[in-house]
Amino acid sequence: MSPSELHHDDALESFLDKWRTRWPEWNVVQVFVPAQQRELALAWAALQQELTDAAWGGSDARPGEAKLAWWMEELQGWSRGLRRHPLGSALQRQAAPWQALGAAIPSLRESRERPRDREDALRAVLPFAQAVAAVDATLFGGTAEAGVPAVQASLLQVRLAQLGEAGVPLSALAGSDGATRAWSQELLAHWPPAGSAPRPRRLWAALARQRLRRGDPALPLPPWTALMAAWRGVRG
Repeated sequence: MSPSELHHDDALESFLDKWRTRWPEWNVVQVFVPAQQRELALAWAALQQELTDAAWGGSDARPGEAKLAWWMEELQGWSRGLRRHPLGSALQRQAAPWQALGAAIPSLRESRERPRDREDALRAVLPFAQAVAAVDATLFGGTAEAGVPAVQASLLQVRLAQLGEAGVPLSALAGSDGATRAWSQELLAHWPPAGSAPRPRRLWAALARQRLRRGDPALPLPPWTALMAAWRGVRG
């Protein structure tokens, strides 16, 4: 292996480790994913995290907006066989709708604004969720439509973890139990069934749901809790 290849592998691992650190439950629940799909699922999860971090991370939206603009160009390049980001070495050769994913990034950027209510929150993430579900279906099978509700629910969990109370809709701010708790309970009350979404998506959605149930969307689950949540998720 050449020095440049070694550096590229190290760079890729840094992004994969960044996701593993945020979601250490994966080390336990990946057993439910076919072995030949695990590295692909990990890289795809890491890419989604890069995009949602740029959209919802930090108190100042401008650095994230610049990153999202860069990612739009990068994903357009992937569709033409070009890549610059280390994650591209694991993903770009997959015949997934990368250009459509990049085209949905402006809607992800705009979803940083506080929604009016749950329906408004779902509408805000819908275009990006549809693009993500289309990639899911290409990488892991199934139909894109089947996975959209699970993607939407997971995105709103991640958005809450990133933004905290700033990510709570206006309709939940008046709750007596605290805005974040009220919004978590509302999300849980309307959590969609796993349906026929691809298995990695069902696992990610199951972990997101269980984190909300435990009261902190950013707090990793204990291994046994994660395992049980994943088992229920793959059973549907």
